[in-house]
Amino acid sequence: MSEDRSEQLNALAAQIKVCQACRLHEKTRNAVPGAGDLNAEILFIGEGPGENEDIQGLPFVGRSGQYLDYLLNLITMKRSQVFITNVVKHRPPDNRDPLPDEMEACKPFLDQQIAALDPLLIVTLGRFSMARYFPNVKITAVHGKPKYADDRAYYPLFHPAAALRNPGLRFDMEADVKRIPEILAEVKVRRAQPSKPQDAPPPPVDERDAPPTQLSLF
Repeated sequence: MSEDRSEQLNALAAQIKVCQACRLHEKTRNAVPGAGDLNAEILFIGEGPGENEDIQGLPFVGRSGQYLDYLLNLITMKRSQVFITNVVKHRPPDNRDPLPDEMEACKPFLDQQIAALDPLLIVTLGRFSMARYFPNVKITAVHGKPKYADDRAYYPLFHPAAALRNPGLRFDMEADVKRIPEILAEVKVRRAQPSKPQDAPPPPVDERDAPPTQLSLF
């Protein structure tokens, strides 16, 4: 692992822990910067910390985290092999949805985490993290449909909490998760391919070789 990457992410975590850029810090115990393998190929982005996350300062440690562990086990992975963070780093009161200005206040932190980690695959969990890469669409329409851009893949999934509240979503959620290895492999293939050369511009025309202009009779 690059020392620069470790230093960047640790410095970001320290900044997040003392951040007062929005109202969310006022009634929380701990900020939740994120956790996992700093050299991970996969980054999971959730919505915001819940009560258990607020107590422990770690992402996805409640029931949603237990279900996420189960989902990772379906593809023979552990959370120690991925990195997990959220759109907002402090718990919204009563687990309400994060507000636009709160997400905007946290955006620089998330931007810098993504730049430092440089993951091959970003998996969004829930509609708020999904909206960053799939704006103006419903999660029911795009879940399980990867988008390839910027030398990586973006893959929208339901939030684990949604699947716990609505067991009918579990089949789709688990089927979508099982595609992660295939999508990751596709990104690696795409990265290994040489960049397509740009078409060369046409050579300039020497005016002496240009065909004579025919004068119009009208």
